[in-house]
Amino acid sequence: MKALLSVSNKTGIEKFAEGLLEQGFELYSTGGTFKALKDADIAVKQVSDLTHFNEIMDGRVKTLHPAVHGGILADRDNAAHMKDLSDNNIETIDLVAVNLYPFKETVRKADVRESDAVENIDIGGPTMLRAAAKNYKHVTTVVDPFDYDEVLNRLKDKTLDEQFRKQLMIKVFRHTNDYDQAIVNFFAQSEKTLRYGENPHQSAKYVKTTDDKNTILNADVLHGKELSYNNLRDADSAFALAKKFDLPAAVAVKHMNPCGVGTGETIAEAFQNAFDADNQSIFGGIVALNKTVDEDTAEKLSKVFLEVIIAPHFSEEALNILTKKKNIRLLQVDFTEDQSSDEFVSVSGGYLVQSTDSGRLDKESLEYVTDNQPDEEQLKALALAWEVSKHVKSNAIVLANSKQTVGIGAGQMNRVGALKIAAERAIELGDNVVMASDGFFPMPDTVEFAHAQGITAIIQPGGSKRDNESIDFCNENGIAMVFTGMRHFKH
Repeated sequence: MKALLSVSNKTGIEKFAEGLLEQGFELYSTGGTFKALKDADIAVKQVSDLTHFNEIMDGRVKTLHPAVHGGILADRDNAAHMKDLSDNNIETIDLVAVNLYPFKETVRKADVRESDAVENIDIGGPTMLRAAAKNYKHVTTVVDPFDYDEVLNRLKDKTLDEQFRKQLMIKVFRHTNDYDQAIVNFFAQSEKTLRYGENPHQSAKYVKTTDDKNTILNADVLHGKELSYNNLRDADSAFALAKKFDLPAAVAVKHMNPCGVGTGETIAEAFQNAFDADNQSIFGGIVALNKTVDEDTAEKLSKVFLEVIIAPHFSEEALNILTKKKNIRLLQVDFTEDQSSDEFVSVSGGYLVQSTDSGRLDKESLEYVTDNQPDEEQLKALALAWEVSKHVKSNAIVLANSKQTVGIGAGQMNRVGALKIAAERAIELGDNVVMASDGFFPMPDTVEFAHAQGITAIIQPGGSKRDNESIDFCNENGIAMVFTGMRHFKH
């Protein structure tokens, strides 16, 4: 038996190679993999020993040869194939372990050049993988180092059967498809002209910097017309907030600010709560839902005029309902948390870079600064309001109960003004409602106005020189207040 090993990611390759030798495999390898195995004193031959042809063009051509691909692709049950091998002195190759040049890692670098990207387009690797995967009935294909141990165990137990090789085949084609898409995204760039910008007289385009599926620009557009500049910005804002929740959650966004956020036992209940939070502003808005959109939820969504709906998945029944609306955009996105560490904002003369605001509420580190302390129901509401406040333009005030926002004041020049807007728009007020502020209170006037609305629990960063005035007022009026020690300005 022969195995061909050619890997960019060399994690576990030495142990895997030793295991293959123990199972009677003859090993062939290329370039860096050959050197790594040789340096580890593992018996391995070069691919040129199979092809009788040395690598040329700095390694661009080394495995593209009939001795390799004939050995991989031959159907062992086809007599004509086996005769062709015999006539051409080609031997079968039974296992191919390949992973590809680090194209994604290369193009993620800020200073990447197009020539660097070109050199990291793998040709021989995908070709060998696809050939071996096509012939999965006879050839084992390993693209993921995670599978090395199971392959070795199955070889020892003689359970490396066709069904398992088929599973590996599916993984290969998923991997090569993803790899090819990364190349397309980079060179197409990942750049596309939009119809216009924020306003019709402004030109606009988007430029992709990653092919990660957990991003709005790489969402699968299942239905609807082309997304606009404003659609994309609002969609990204809704998506960023919706994926912060573990419970079923729905986020409605209008003009880059959440207008209604709801949670529930089901995603349908969460959307209903988000809708009820502000059933006026949601009109023509963007909705992100962090769980699969099912038939019940789709029925509710279809009754509202929405520009975009974002979710990790849509059921067939949901799609049948929602696609009857010609223009609505349906985006299917991976809701895995984005690990990007920086965000960019343009200014005249250049751009600003900062780390993303990934700060989360840690209930263990909350500072309870008043005599009254919030009960469990209030703590749930405070946590919801605080998370939402991070995604609302400053100055931001969020009023909420334990299942939904009830009023939001965004982008005001003073904090009392933001609270007045939130209170004016609130669907309810009273001791069932809590308040979150994205920044501290420079004076007690915001707390005094909150008390007048019946609010009895407040969460804020703290840190003002006049904190004691707010704390004293809360103590005099039975209000619970907690400090987070972290502000969430969003300009």
